[in-house]
Amino acid sequence: MTADGPTSTTPDVVDVVALGESMVTFLPSRPGRLADVPSFDRAIGGAESNVACVLAAAGHTVRWVSGVGADGFGDHLVEAIGAYGVDVSAVRRDPDRPTGIYFRTAGDRATDAHEVAYYRAGSAASAMSAATLDLDAVRSGRVLHLSGITAALSADCLDLMRELTARRPGRPLVSFDVNHRPGLWRDDDGPAVLLELARGADLVFVGEDEAWGLGSPEAVRAALPEPELLVVKQGATGATAFHGPHVTSVPALHVDVVAAVGAGDAFAAGFLSATLRGLPVRERLRHGHLMAAAALTVPGDLAAPPARHHADRLAALGDAAWGRLRLGPGWTQAGEGADEEVRTP
Repeated sequence: MTADGPTSTTPDVVDVVALGESMVTFLPSRPGRLADVPSFDRAIGGAESNVACVLAAAGHTVRWVSGVGADGFGDHLVEAIGAYGVDVSAVRRDPDRPTGIYFRTAGDRATDAHEVAYYRAGSAASAMSAATLDLDAVRSGRVLHLSGITAALSADCLDLMRELTARRPGRPLVSFDVNHRPGLWRDDDGPAVLLELARGADLVFVGEDEAWGLGSPEAVRAALPEPELLVVKQGATGATAFHGPHVTSVPALHVDVVAAVGAGDAFAAGFLSATLRGLPVRERLRHGHLMAAAALTVPGDLAAPPARHHADRLAALGDAAWGRLRLGPGWTQAGEGADEEVRTP
């Protein structure tokens, strides 16, 4: 892929294509205000690339499609995401626009003390469009995973999202995480645009707290009947999936939280992994919760997923045993006969 536009090569078919901006993230060396933090550690951050990395680490074939600058930060993103086993061949390198970056404080994102400073305006990813990307590569997965963040980046990105969520024969299964970030929208159109895009998807993830102020999962489903599968995430309560006439709810796990970041992306990756494997909806939700627990028990956005046999064993527990699980740091490394970190009090 070049900066001038898409190439004409036919891409290999993969399990999942994830499209969206990733940024270089600067994590503070200690708690406190950004003004007081003396140094930062470099990491990567992006909802769609997070999903891609977790899925690749879980053994799936994944392609990430995006735009990054022809700069050192772009090099870092492509190399770091590629190191997870993600195909980065369709990432567009832009010589005229920079790679997005952001800084954040160490505190919980839910508190008033949390600060985030974004430097993404005019980024290479904001120039993504149907004309500049290789749409054959974008549509080369069994699943195409998108999020509402991309729609907020620019008018071209919104047009691209409308193109990709348009219902037409032969398209891949379209997965859409609403990911409403009010700070990215310059006007009040965000909720309406996100609802429009969600109606074009086959599988939708939405947090109860971002679901257009509708309150209950049932109200969300009433407003969004089009997707074949709708997953309403309810935080510490659990998640509810609507599939055809059926409704399936699975409570969240008890987790000793290290950092409340990355859980939503990990949940989507776990659900998608189980979907690709053809598991029942109940098990898909459980795998989502397990992947979220992996992210919650490490400091950063990305965590090594549990071995598949280990996750399958936990997902197959009876309801009572599932409700007694308590997962702490290191639990993903526990295997058969090594369950000291997976407690069932």
